[in-house]
Amino acid sequence: MSLTSAQRAIVHSPLNAKLFLSGPAGSGKTTAARERLRALLENGIPGESILLLTPQRTLQEPYLDLLSSPERGAGGEVTSATLGGLARRMVELFWPLAAEPAGFHHPDLPPTFLTLETAQYFMAHLVRPLLAQGYFESLTMDRNRLYSQILDNLNKAALIGFPHTEIGARLDSAWLGEPAQRRVYADAQDCANRFRAYCLEHNLLDFSLQLEVFLHFLWPNPLVRAYLTRSYRHLIYDNVEEDAPRAHDLVREWLPDFDSALLVYDEGGGYRSFLGADTDTARALADLCEQRIVWDESLVVSKPVARLNNALAAAILPGTEARLLPLLPEDESAPISSSNFPFAFSLLQARFYPELLDQVAAETRRLLDEGLPASEIVIVAPYLSDSLRFALMQRLDALGIPTRSHRPSRSLREEPASRALLTLAVLAHPEWNLRPPLYDVSYALMQSIEDLDLVRAQLLTQITYRTRDFTFTPFSAIQANMRERITYVLGERFDRLRDWLLFYREGDRLPLDHFLRKLFGEVLSQPGFRFHRELDAVRVASSLVESVRKFRQALQNVISWPDLGREYLLLLEEGVLAAQYLQGWSSAWDESVLVSPAYTYLMMNRPVSVQIWLDAGSSGWYERLAQPLTHPYVLSRHWPPGRVWTDADEVQAGRESLARLVCGLLHRCRQQIYLGISELGESGYEQRGELLRAFQRVLQSNPQR
Repeated sequence: MSLTSAQRAIVHSPLNAKLFLSGPAGSGKTTAARERLRALLENGIPGESILLLTPQRTLQEPYLDLLSSPERGAGGEVTSATLGGLARRMVELFWPLAAEPAGFHHPDLPPTFLTLETAQYFMAHLVRPLLAQGYFESLTMDRNRLYSQILDNLNKAALIGFPHTEIGARLDSAWLGEPAQRRVYADAQDCANRFRAYCLEHNLLDFSLQLEVFLHFLWPNPLVRAYLTRSYRHLIYDNVEEDAPRAHDLVREWLPDFDSALLVYDEGGGYRSFLGADTDTARALADLCEQRIVWDESLVVSKPVARLNNALAAAILPGTEARLLPLLPEDESAPISSSNFPFAFSLLQARFYPELLDQVAAETRRLLDEGLPASEIVIVAPYLSDSLRFALMQRLDALGIPTRSHRPSRSLREEPASRALLTLAVLAHPEWNLRPPLYDVSYALMQSIEDLDLVRAQLLTQITYRTRDFTFTPFSAIQANMRERITYVLGERFDRLRDWLLFYREGDRLPLDHFLRKLFGEVLSQPGFRFHRELDAVRVASSLVESVRKFRQALQNVISWPDLGREYLLLLEEGVLAAQYLQGWSSAWDESVLVSPAYTYLMMNRPVSVQIWLDAGSSGWYERLAQPLTHPYVLSRHWPPGRVWTDADEVQAGRESLARLVCGLLHRCRQQIYLGISELGESGYEQRGELLRAFQRVLQSNPQR
């Protein structure tokens, strides 16, 4: 790999150097850190003595590619972890030291670690009766959002470093509005207290409790600290700006014990602030390093994109952009204009939203026809609703464009592939007494059998499906004219699926994740079925199996396993938010155009040649999602207790968020962006958002426009 002289200086630094490397996205920091890891291994540093730390697992992919490369020599395994992952390992290893001091009621029994999904299950178990008593009666919101926001408050308390019993008081002291909201905060605090007490009583550890047990009871223990400091002598910590203050506190205390360290800071980052990311405490770690290295050159963006980045930063945050955002070197004499610099940005304009999506699909097809790889195109929007995702993906598919979409917050029940699998699971388990609607059965057949369209799937369901006992009559038993209309090829595939379900119902029951693996391996992945060719459906199926498996492992001591499948389906019907699954983030899907929310794409940290921004006039680029039970700015280390959150604070936070988002996208764009504008947005309203106004100010300030 060809490296710059600055990168080579990092790679070949002394083996006892402690460096803090900062620079904009695209300046080659992660590449240098990855090659530094390679150099450590090649210089005889044992792999097991190296700790690779990132805020989330998906950011470790460049390093894991290196570690799994056949070019790497034999040796111990490098430990790749997040703060949460490290906490779980230590709690699992040193459980006897922490169980009793932390207040668990059964310290002699092993702990049960909860995922986001299983934590929502227990939260729902506690909160449902309270809703009937009048809790949160002034709110109108989905229950899954209610559960997740209470859990988010607990996570914030652990990540920021304040007692979870202060959540309600902090939110209440910053509130300036209707008094009814104060009762909501009190209810949220009571639910958080009940959930924590329930976890302590039953040896359950959600993310927040894992962190607190590790940071409050294990890390201060001399035995645990000696184990960690002896085990790990070298640290590589990437994207420190996306991590929370307690992670930075841990590294601050631990850093003197490392023989070498490389901390990588992304100027202009902090996109995970809604999850507790703190750029100030991250930047302060530079004071503990022997050398601070600053890079300001981008290896990604072209000069026109650099000029656009700087002009937009000044238009969104006049006078403060240099403090918050990394500005790029540019040719000051060149004006910014869509006509003078066609490779900086182009406009896609339409009156109605469907027309805009048609233009986006057509332009994407044109770029591919000109030889641009599909992996070099990304389509982003502030939010990726189900309707937008479906409409856009349908248009791209119709033009033969390979696509994939990734929306981490999307519930598994909303994925067509998972709905089909779970409907088939219900049909195979009549004892669950769950009756799928006829449409779900038709849709499951269509998603399972290759070339079966929805019309023929509904016809097949109406003729063969018996709602009384959840069974199908064989294809050969229906009238000849109907068999010809459906076709004998599809009928043969239908019979294979039908026979497999009947054979399973006559045998012993399997845990739901085992059942799904068996169904996928023996039927749905075979030729003639959709999962044989549709890789995106395979990814969803893999995530579903992993979700069910973790659900079973967490609850097998609470619920008998024959009932676990039914409980999982009932939980999914409430729209439980999905945990993070690495398959959706993997670059193994590089041969396709990515359709994603803007923040999700940023956290993939991968540059592309062309970006298409949808809904440029939408307020979603800068407005926070409505979260009546939590507040990412108030529940932070830097918000003074008792200070009221005002409209001015909201406006300023929105502008800073927009500037970070826009500049983050531009720092990951090599050549060109397309700005998608429709007079009437997705909901049919006229759009005049802050992003669109910023572009207008940029063009109006250019005298040569």
